[in-house]
Amino acid sequence: MSGARAQQSTLESASDQRLAPSALALTGFLAASLVVAALGSALAAPALSGWYAGVDKPMWTPPDSAFGPVWTVLYTSMAIAAWLVWRRPPSTARRRALVAYSVQLALNALWTPAFFVLGSTAGASGLWVALGIIVALDFAILAAIIRFSDVSRPAAVLLLPYWFWALFATTLNAAIAVLAV
Repeated sequence: MSGARAQQSTLESASDQRLAPSALALTGFLAASLVVAALGSALAAPALSGWYAGVDKPMWTPPDSAFGPVWTVLYTSMAIAAWLVWRRPPSTARRRALVAYSVQLALNALWTPAFFVLGSTAGASGLWVALGIIVALDFAILAAIIRFSDVSRPAAVLLLPYWFWALFATTLNAAIAVLAV
């Protein structure tokens, strides 16, 4: 009986050693998403009650109160998807997937200041710059989905709602830019 307990203890110890880096990685992906979300929120807040509140918007614009909960779910899903890819054995496909993820996250971080800060300060031209960034983001998310599917199909599926929301946001950005001209 003591041999079985020793073997179980060894297995539990090995499992604990694998869980620690995995939990740390998940925390890191969640933190990266939180930083992008917090930065975007801080930059958008002044414009939401000022410039954005008065700008002409298309009729399909959701209420401002919808954006926070939607982005919270999307950023969490993005982080979990990246973590699922990270958990896979190291490979060229995994590295490419995580690079694609990093690129789309960087573009995501750039879009909010472009739209809200440039939109409020530069007007229509700022909105067109933001549109260029979000179109690039749409393609970067698609690239991440494709790369993720090479490593983890569930991770790729977790990015689909984010891609659809970004495409929807692209239509909003485009419409607001057109209305601002």
